[in-house]
Amino acid sequence: MFVLNRFNLFITGLSFVLILNGCSFSDSSGSISDSIGSVSDSSSSISGGSTKYESDVEDYTYAYLKSTSGTTDYADFQKGLSDIAKKRGISDWESDEHTYEGMGKALKKAGIEGVGYETYKKNFANSDTTKMKQIQHGYDNKD
Repeated sequence: MFVLNRFNLFITGLSFVLILNGCSFSDSSGSISDSIGSVSDSSSSISGGSTKYESDVEDYTYAYLKSTSGTTDYADFQKGLSDIAKKRGISDWESDEHTYEGMGKALKKAGIEGVGYETYKKNFANSDTTKMKQIQHGYDNKD
């Protein structure tokens, strides 16, 4: 009988602890879930964010190319790129390869070829050969 009472006491105590820990566990699992969500959001902004940023640059550059007639205002164009980068959390858009690959894709989409293409590529990249290669890569790999 002593064993049975001790067992009942153990079960009661265990139940009480589980109930208390259950509440805490529930709160903890919520925190863990929130943390996992944050990590997931961070990783998607790192991998998917680059893709979204590049797509934004492509769309912006394409619209810019289509709306520009005559003289091209590169300072205004760069201001728009800076705004897009800021929105996507890119702190150094001028060194980000996705900037230039997006530009290359837009140049291809706009059907710009030959001397016009070479001129835009050189001006967008500020004559930087690495950036010009990134533009060319985007141009060559446009879906």
